[in-house]
Amino acid sequence: MRNLLSESPIIPVITLDRVSDAVPLAEALLAGGLRVLEITLRTEAAIEGIKEIIRQVPGAIVGSGTVCNAEQIALSEDIGCQFMVSPGSTDGLLAAAEGCSIPLLPGVSSVSELMRGLDYGHSDFKFFPAEASGGVNMLKSIAGPFADVRFCATGGIGLHNVADYLALDNILSVGGSWITAANLIREKRWADIEKLAQEATVLAGR
Repeated sequence: MRNLLSESPIIPVITLDRVSDAVPLAEALLAGGLRVLEITLRTEAAIEGIKEIIRQVPGAIVGSGTVCNAEQIALSEDIGCQFMVSPGSTDGLLAAAEGCSIPLLPGVSSVSELMRGLDYGHSDFKFFPAEASGGVNMLKSIAGPFADVRFCATGGIGLHNVADYLALDNILSVGGSWITAANLIREKRWADIEKLAQEATVLAGR
């Protein structure tokens, strides 16, 4: 997971409402320089959308998001995802991930959740919801007692503050839903999404 995050400082967080949008959206993101894609499992189109991207966009590295239970872990593995992201980190979820062939990025918003994840062998976490949980100042505070831990921050992050997060030593990447805003996908504005991906890539120094 750390290698994946280190090579991908900005990961678009995608919510698919139509399977037909999956491939052109992924192609636009790749054209803009973003290869690692997180598809949330919140919609009925998510599973088939993930399958279509894996099948038709070979350059994409596709992971599942909003993974909340053991069943979704097994499903993510079965459909060919290369990683999984969770908004939280329960004992049941962390235990289910131990035997999985693909890595899980568990979500944390407190020190106690972080310590639970460390007990299960994790050292990389999703910090969510980032801005609501203290943002940059919280991450700076965590860096002292947990110097070896690294994060992907998601939630309330956009062009206005993404550079502040990426400047932190304990941040490997950020999750960016602003790149794949619902109205842009709904209106099939692939060129605009590609442009936002390019801007994000430049901002991240890639």
